[in-house]
Amino acid sequence: MSTVTTTKPSPTAAAPAGGPVPVDEGRIGLRGNLRHIGALARRNVLQIKQDPESMFDVLFMPIIFTLLFVFVFGGAISGKGNQGEYVNYVVPGLMAMMGMNIAMGVGTGVNDDFKKGVMDRFRSMPIARSSVLIAKIVVELGRMMVAIAILLGMGFLLGLSIKSSVLDLFLSIGLSAIFGSSLMWIFILLGLTMKTPQAVQGVAMLVLMPLQFGSSIFAPPTTMPGWLQSFTDVNPLSNLADAARALINGTPLGNSVWITLAWSVGITLVTMPLAVRKFRQKT
Repeated sequence: MSTVTTTKPSPTAAAPAGGPVPVDEGRIGLRGNLRHIGALARRNVLQIKQDPESMFDVLFMPIIFTLLFVFVFGGAISGKGNQGEYVNYVVPGLMAMMGMNIAMGVGTGVNDDFKKGVMDRFRSMPIARSSVLIAKIVVELGRMMVAIAILLGMGFLLGLSIKSSVLDLFLSIGLSAIFGSSLMWIFILLGLTMKTPQAVQGVAMLVLMPLQFGSSIFAPPTTMPGWLQSFTDVNPLSNLADAARALINGTPLGNSVWITLAWSVGITLVTMPLAVRKFRQKT
C-alpha cells in the first residue's frame, strides 16, 4: 500500500504567472538589503556614466543660479558694489535650493523607469522593494554633493568667506543632505502616482516655485509684506536656509537646525512607507 506525500506550495510557486514574485522583506535581513542597495546604486551610477548629459543640471545649475542671483539681486539688496555681502547671504540659501531641485529629478526618473519597464523587472526579482528606491536616493545624494561642491566653489570665487569653522561648513552641507533626502521621498511618491514624467515635472514646479521664492533663500523676509512673512516663517526651506547661513556666517542658530531636522524626520516617516507601498502596488 503506497502513501501520497503532499508538500506545501512555496510563495514563489503560488505567484500568478507573469506577475512579480512576492518577497518578504523581513526575511532578507539587513545585510541582504544593504547588498541589494549597493548593487542597484552601482547600476544607477553606471547608467549616469553611459549618459553623461544627465549630469548637466548638476554641473551647470549651481553656476548659473549663483551668477544670476548675485549680480541681479545682489546690488538691489546689499547696495551697488556690495555684492560680496550678498554672496554670504545667498550661497547658503542656494544649498537648500539645490536639494529641492535635484529631488524633483528623482520623481521624473522613477516615473520614466516605469515607462521603460525597468521597475517591472526589479519587482520580479527576489529583492527588497525598498532597496530599489533607497538606491536611487543614495545616487541622487551623490549628485547633490557634486552640485553643492560646485556651488561653494563659485561662492569662493565671488567672495564667499567662512566666518565660523570648516566643521560648521560640513554640518551645513550635512543638514542640506538630510533635508534633501526627505524631499526625495515626496517626489518619488509623486513619480509613482502621476502618469507621465511631464506631469510629475509640472506638478513639482507648482510646489517648488512658491516654496523657493516665498522663503528667506534670496532676500530677507523683513522686506516682504506681512502675509508673505507669515508664510516664510513656517516654510521649511527658510529654516534650512537660515540654519546653513548661521553655521557658515557664525551667527546664532536659534531653533532653525532642530526645526529642519524635525521637518526631515516627519516628511520621511510619512512619505517613505507610502512610496514603498505604492511601488509594490503599481501596475
